[in-house]
Amino acid sequence: MAGPTTAQRGEAERADTPARPPHIGPEGRRRLTGRTRLILAAVGLVLAASAAAWVLYGSSWLRLERVTVAGTDVLTRSEVEAAAAAPIGSPLISVDTGEIADRLRRAMPRIDSVDVVRSWPHGVSLDVTERKPVLLVEKGGKFIEVDAKGVRFATVDKAPPHVPLLELAPDRSASLRRFGADRLLREAVRVAGDLPADIAAEAETVRVTSYDSAVLELTRGRTVMWGSSEEGPVKARVLTALMKASPKAGHFDVSAPTAPAASKS
Repeated sequence: MAGPTTAQRGEAERADTPARPPHIGPEGRRRLTGRTRLILAAVGLVLAASAAAWVLYGSSWLRLERVTVAGTDVLTRSEVEAAAAAPIGSPLISVDTGEIADRLRRAMPRIDSVDVVRSWPHGVSLDVTERKPVLLVEKGGKFIEVDAKGVRFATVDKAPPHVPLLELAPDRSASLRRFGADRLLREAVRVAGDLPADIAAEAETVRVTSYDSAVLELTRGRTVMWGSSEEGPVKARVLTALMKASPKAGHFDVSAPTAPAASKS
């Protein structure tokens, strides 16, 4: 019987020899290394994001534990804190600061603005700006406080000091028919808001009878004919200078600020 041929023996040897791995050159190795680094970086980012999310939302490390209040004058800190209703114990990152600010403004009209800021790691700070009355409207034995924007924001039993009382007594004139009592109230607010602080502190009454007729009654029986609310800042400067130049005068007229006048009565 004839033995295997040379071709057959070569095929058998090749079948018994293990296959060599394909040769990978330097460029291929660089591509593999770069791909591995990208995979490892992506895995690292996912793990870091998961850890950060757990710290912010799932752990007890960054929870809301305290609320601090600043800027109050008439309001008390405890009143503001109660109205804020901040979710104590919640993850600090989940606290809706805008919602707290809106809730405070709705619950407390005396608040003009409020900044709600997270104070890491465990707090929220409320920086309150209260409305300041520039005029009082008496009604039913109580006093309605009106700020410089014309907002009637509070009713109090006792008149706060150094805030003038509004006397709105419009005459039956074309001015009243044209502008109405509400417009005259806004004009009075503008007049009071333009007064220099030292003069505003001495103002007892702002009397408005028409659009262009506002009269201030000051302490010690002094009066100021202010006129309309137009050119308020100019009138305020003129009145300050006029009162310094005539300290004993009892009547001042700045209704025409280019031609002011002062007299003893």
